Amino acid sequence: MKPIGQSVKLGLIVCQYCGRWIDEVETEKVTVLYGCCREETCSNGSRQGEAEND
Repeated sequence: MKPIGQSVKLGLIVCQYCGRWIDEVETEKVTVLYGCCREETCSNGSRQGEAEND
């Protein structure tokens, strides 16, 4: 049993280009947020066109 006052991380941040898990965040319900990871292929924009065409 978890101690009272300890929050649960139900949110997940995923790279919108490669699908890689980036981080977890504390949210009130299960949530998936999309961002951009630090991989060179994602952050320099070379994959940005690919995600829009899928």
